[in-house]
Amino acid sequence: MASIRILGTGGTIASRSTGPGGLIAKDHAEDLIQTLSRRHTVSVRNVMVSGSYQLQFSDLRLIAQAARNAVMDSTVDGVVITHGTDTMEETAFLLDLVHSSPKPVVFTGASRPADSSAPDGPDNLEQAVEAAASPELRGTGVLVSFAGKIRSARGLFLASTTAADPYAGGTEVAHFIGDSLHVTARPLRPSPLRMPSEEFDRTRVTIVDCALGADTDLFSHAVHAGAAAVVLAGTGTGNAGPGFVEAVQDAVRGGCFVVLSSRVPYGPVIPTYGDGGGVDLVRAGAIPSGDLKPPQARILAALLTSQPATPEQIHRVLTAAPGRQGGQSG
Repeated sequence: MASIRILGTGGTIASRSTGPGGLIAKDHAEDLIQTLSRRHTVSVRNVMVSGSYQLQFSDLRLIAQAARNAVMDSTVDGVVITHGTDTMEETAFLLDLVHSSPKPVVFTGASRPADSSAPDGPDNLEQAVEAAASPELRGTGVLVSFAGKIRSARGLFLASTTAADPYAGGTEVAHFIGDSLHVTARPLRPSPLRMPSEEFDRTRVTIVDCALGADTDLFSHAVHAGAAAVVLAGTGTGNAGPGFVEAVQDAVRGGCFVVLSSRVPYGPVIPTYGDGGGVDLVRAGAIPSGDLKPPQARILAALLTSQPATPEQIHRVLTAAPGRQGGQSG
């Protein structure tokens, strides 16, 4: 038996219907563990009860600190965090950036609410506990367990609004066959970054969509409103339309970091095109996000600029994309 700390933050797994008022997160972590098989010793702490669409950077910092405190407890072997699906990819990624313990931290949640006729939260929680208890997953960082699949936090994104298995991307680290956990890969992880400070709470990083025909008005507004960084959700391999090269150059000269990402779900940012495309944007000072999509690039930019970091440090972290190494089934 392993000792697992469960941290509750809300989300669909903790939500119930209020009729015409829609679903509202109500259940505490103590409520969620009632269906567990108790194959392991569990302790709980309720960090917050909220829909994840309501979270602010200050909330992410509190969750990160709660996870850090849990893994520092010598009696705890692993941590499970229940969270809403809307922004799980952002919170899990932040924790992965700063996670320095070999103990697994596993996020999970639900696609159907607690009072559904067929809730998926109990099974997801059961499997997340098993993953957090697995000695084979030590040293793999922060993971997301959902519908029998366990993925790395880095590169993960919400691919469906309603599917029972709503996530894609990242590295599939393990999966369940029946009750048996099979480990298939181990992420190669970069060195952990410093924990977010209170400055992180106040850091403003904006995502600007570079859709066809988009002008630079929203980009310029974000810069003038005091953004520490702007993430461009570029087209293709990382491109933007007329006017963005000049706008990026002005922003960088004024001290605002610009990160070039892509709206495409799969594939890295590879500056390829001139004539105002990715090659020219990078020459103007934009930093390619590597394999990170806009939401996770935003989290990394916010953490780094709040510490603070230099352009060279941001570039180095963004380009240090970890790979994976094979694992053995277990």
